[in-house]
Amino acid sequence: MATIKDVAKLSGVAVSTASYALNNSTKVSEETRKKVLDAAKQLNYQKNGLASDLKRTNTNTIALILSDLSGPYYSELIKGVQDVTSTNGYDLIACSSIGGAQSTAIKFLKEKRVDGVIILAHNITDETILESTREGFPIVVLDRDIKHDYVLQVEVDNVEGGFQATEHLIRKGHRNIAYISGPYNSHDNELRFQGFKQALEKHDIPYRSKWKTSGGFTREGGYKATKMLIAQQDIPEAIFYANDEMAIGGLQALTEKNIRVPEDISIIGFDDIQLAEYVSPPLTTMRQPKYEAGALAVHLIFQKLAKEEVDPYYKLTTELVERKSVKDNK
Repeated sequence: MATIKDVAKLSGVAVSTASYALNNSTKVSEETRKKVLDAAKQLNYQKNGLASDLKRTNTNTIALILSDLSGPYYSELIKGVQDVTSTNGYDLIACSSIGGAQSTAIKFLKEKRVDGVIILAHNITDETILESTREGFPIVVLDRDIKHDYVLQVEVDNVEGGFQATEHLIRKGHRNIAYISGPYNSHDNELRFQGFKQALEKHDIPYRSKWKTSGGFTREGGYKATKMLIAQQDIPEAIFYANDEMAIGGLQALTEKNIRVPEDISIIGFDDIQLAEYVSPPLTTMRQPKYEAGALAVHLIFQKLAKEEVDPYYKLTTELVERKSVKDNK
């Protein structure tokens, strides 16, 4: 049976180029695509042999799977991944996990069409990832806890970040603090909430469940969650938003009700996206090492491909960035 190597040889292109052509990638010209398809037809090449072919050859391509390619959080992460892949002569394919079992992301995982995969997508289950593992196919998960010989973890210290954000509000004199959460099935959100509660406990501040609501990690969600808090007519002194997008949406909701930040209420976010310093007032937040996480993930893949010994777990630290959205009530 003809392999993709045979197709590449007959058409006079690299194996990776033949792979692109056979899978309708925009990376190849129509002329090259036709040449490859003609060779495949001449050799009676069966496209469903692609996955087994790629097990025996490198594609020089890394896949980055994200929940949403449009999110502002991802830009620095993508740049970190891209800089390292390009420096090492590899291509990067970034794709969204939207679409479930039929998505391109799942195909990359299950059919091994790339040399390694980096995953930051909460809607891909642990089971799907574990089903896709095999020796020689490195998978790096970001902000997810999976223990497996073929899975590497790069995680931000979300517990400590949540603790520091909350303690910053407390040290500024705030005791009545609300928490606007991300999705309840989000691993990093749950860890940030743990840090939030630990800070309250350390300072003997009771946790009030009515001041916790979900904003789903989106700007619109933060806006709606903040409006719900306002509607309770028992507004807290401060709000910890589990990411910056929700904080920016919340800032809009507060402004619409003439609730001034930080004069009437303090707010703090998490991530330090680029927009955080340009809103009014500029947002105090916890900075994540997004670029570093992306770069590290690719380095780990290259080390595994080179059959080097690799530490399977890395935890990166966050940093408090003080701007103008938190008032000193002391």
